[in-house]
Amino acid sequence: MTSETMRHDEKFMRNGYGSSGCWNFSKVSAQDISLEDIELLSYSDTKPNYILNRHRAVHFFIDDYRFESVYKNPEKNLNKLSQYRFLISPDFSVYTDMPRWRQIESVAKSRWCGAYWQSKGLTVIPCISWSDTQSFDFCFDGIQKNATVAIGMNGCKHSRLGFLNGYNAMLKTLSPSNIICLGKPYPEMKGNIISVKLANARKAVR
Repeated sequence: MTSETMRHDEKFMRNGYGSSGCWNFSKVSAQDISLEDIELLSYSDTKPNYILNRHRAVHFFIDDYRFESVYKNPEKNLNKLSQYRFLISPDFSVYTDMPRWRQIESVAKSRWCGAYWQSKGLTVIPCISWSDTQSFDFCFDGIQKNATVAIGMNGCKHSRLGFLNGYNAMLKTLSPSNIICLGKPYPEMKGNIISVKLANARKAVR
């Protein structure tokens, strides 16, 4: 592959979906969804032809290796994901002990997947995650203000104060209209929080 070919390779350049913020992340646009009866299904529990489960939405609050393919081979997963009510953009890990460039890469990958899915006509709610205060410089980029966003409570129990610092920074930076929350929110968390339940994969109907 020549350098000229690489510059026009969509997967290599990951461009074409607009950009936002100082990091030029792909922009995930705000989309309206019904906030009633939201039921989330883990990506690892999704399968093709779940015709009677299209009312469910898909989340990625699971180990990265279980969903890395949605970034590496986005076309392969498109038909399966298009069955569902909406998608929460992938929660690629942003840990405090990760090198900063890896944290930035994780956010960039999440934004790219969200923008890619939206370009294919799917409804996407952006996932917001952060690590320490230094991550606040990039972890909110690529998201419109006053939009519906999603967060997961898994993993935050180890650092309640750190989580709340990031949560409050998100409120200040993005002023989200709604916050879909997977897991029980802390009492201190402000904003229009919609706490949702996980779908039971065993009850999924093919």
